[in-house]
Amino acid sequence: MTSAPTTAPDIAIDVHGLSKSFNGREVVHDLSMQVKRGSIYGFLGPNGSGKTTTIRMLCGLLTPDRGEGTCLGFDIRRDADKIKRRVGYMTQRFSLYQDLSVKENLEFVARLYGLPDPGGAARDTIRRIGLNGREGQLAGELSGGWKQRLALGACTLPNPKLLLLDEPTAGVDPKARRDFWNEIHALAADGLTVLVSTHYMDEAERCHEIAYIAYGYLLAHGTVDQVIAKSELSTYTVTGGDLNRLAAELAGKPGIDMVAPFGTSLHVSGRDRAALETTIAPYRDGEGWHWQHSEPSLEDVFIDLMTRSKDNFQ
Repeated sequence: MTSAPTTAPDIAIDVHGLSKSFNGREVVHDLSMQVKRGSIYGFLGPNGSGKTTTIRMLCGLLTPDRGEGTCLGFDIRRDADKIKRRVGYMTQRFSLYQDLSVKENLEFVARLYGLPDPGGAARDTIRRIGLNGREGQLAGELSGGWKQRLALGACTLPNPKLLLLDEPTAGVDPKARRDFWNEIHALAADGLTVLVSTHYMDEAERCHEIAYIAYGYLLAHGTVDQVIAKSELSTYTVTGGDLNRLAAELAGKPGIDMVAPFGTSLHVSGRDRAALETTIAPYRDGEGWHWQHSEPSLEDVFIDLMTRSKDNFQ
């Protein structure tokens, strides 16, 4: 008997209080989250912070120790098998057969899912992902960008309702990354829900919503604008000479939560505006530095959150 959806039809994932431990260490703590259908939801955070564990629990691939919720209308505990059949999973490492051709790999995936016309499904996918003319090329001979396209084609071939991407663009060139994201947005526009972990700020900014997870704790979530606003960072962009000396002198002083170089400038940020202003006042006159108050970037917020995160594995 198929379980009936228990959440609003526009919500793909609705979970509450998820926690998970491995070998006595809690890697995800009391996490609650909602993800809208047809949205691209980005996960950011340090390596080992629980992003992949969180994603796998959200879609029933991993059973939480505590907590409950639904994915695609199915209970993440009771209906894990039903959820798995509706999920496409693209790992960071290329996982198709290197010694099979593009067409052979896609036909194999189609047979694996029991599609009635594997050859037709492979041809349709090749056309959709722009691999025409490469049907007979061995997967192992493809460049990183073409492998990425093939992997995306393989995991979307059976028409999943949810797509999981684990740092999918690591090691590919900027044009391949942009083409990849254009395809992801096209898929989302057709109703596919996408969960993606990434370390690239430009990719995070292309997500409809993002979540920052650090060592098991959800520290921030929402649209990029909401996450930046909720950080309450006051930021200055400083230009001029000897910025390394300025950074060294400011680091750790009252009101200074982050000092980071950005190209030929320095970003100086703090959440206590009054304390920040008091600390930087002596540096604003003379020394040839120019101080410009600016809106914090997502990267400013990301660095600030990383600085404040406590590694619970140390």
